[in-house]
Amino acid sequence: MAQDFAVEARGLRRVYERRGGSPVVALDGLDLQVRRGEVRGLLGPNGAGKTTLCKILSTVLLPSGGTASINGHDVVRETAEVRRTIGIAFGGERGLYTRLTARQNLMYWSALYRQRTRQARVRVAYLLDRIGLAEKADERVETFSRGMKQRLHLARALIGNPGVLLLDEPTIGMDPVAARDFRALVAELQGEGRTVLVTTHDMAEAEAVCDRVTLIDGGRLLGTEEPRTIGGWLSAHERVIAAAVPSHVVAELRALPGVAQVLSEGDRTIVETSVEGAGGRVLRHLVDAGVTEVSTGRPTLEDVYLHVIGDRGLKLR
Repeated sequence: MAQDFAVEARGLRRVYERRGGSPVVALDGLDLQVRRGEVRGLLGPNGAGKTTLCKILSTVLLPSGGTASINGHDVVRETAEVRRTIGIAFGGERGLYTRLTARQNLMYWSALYRQRTRQARVRVAYLLDRIGLAEKADERVETFSRGMKQRLHLARALIGNPGVLLLDEPTIGMDPVAARDFRALVAELQGEGRTVLVTTHDMAEAEAVCDRVTLIDGGRLLGTEEPRTIGGWLSAHERVIAAAVPSHVVAELRALPGVAQVLSEGDRTIVETSVEGAGGRVLRHLVDAGVTEVSTGRPTLEDVYLHVIGDRGLKLR
C-alpha cells in the first residue's frame, strides 16, 4: 500500500454473525486513505461502523474481508509492527484498572511497551501534566469522573509515543474546558507530525481539529469533505421546542416553508427546520399563537445526518 498514507483500507468488510439471527454487516467494502500528518474526522450515526473500523485498524478485531494498513504494515499479517506505531483511546471503563492510581495505570502500560523504568517515570509524569491530571496522579481511578477517565485514556494512547492515534469519541464526558484543552492537544500532536483519526458527533470539535471529515453510513464511505462544507449544511438546521402547543397550531407549523418535520413527545412539540431563516418563522408563529414555553437549539449531528447526508450521500463520491 502507498507509503504516503498513514492509514489505508481497501474493500474492508466486517460481518458479525448472530446466533439464530441474520448476520450484521458493520463494514461493507469500505475504502479509506488518510495522509501522514493529517487529522481526519470520522462522522456517522450510531451503528455506521466507525468503532468497528477503529478496532480493525488497531488490530483488536479481524476483518471479514479486504485489507487495511497502518504506515504500510498490514493489520492482520504484521500485527506487532502496527501495535508499535499506534495509540488508541476507546473511552469508557475498558482498558483502565480502576483500583490502581492514574500513575500506576500509565506505568503498567509503559511496561507493556518495554520502556525502562526511569524513562517511563519521566514520560508518565509528563503526560499526566500534559492532560491536566498531575494533581490526581496518585488517586485511584475509581474515584475519577467520566471526563477524567477520558483524559487518562488519552494519556494511555500517547504512552508509546505513537505516530498514529485512533481516538473514538475522545471528548465524551469532558467539561468544556477539558474539551478545549483536548483540541489544543490535537493541534500540538499534528505539529509533531502525528496522524490522528478521530470519531465524533460534535461538529464544533470536527471544525476545530480536523483537516477533513469522512462520512460513513451502513459501513460504507459516503464522501470526504472539509469541515466547513459540512458546517454549511448544518447552519440551515434549527430545532424549536415548545410546550402546550394546540393541535391546530401543530398542523400550521407543518405547513410552514422550511419545516422539515414536527414531532410530538408528550406535552412537547419539536420542530426541525432545513432552510436558513425558517426557525425565526416558527418562533414568530408560536408566539403569535400565544405559546410561551419555547426554546431553540441545534439538532444533533445524527439528526442532520439523517436529513441531509441520507438524501445526498451518494452524490458525494
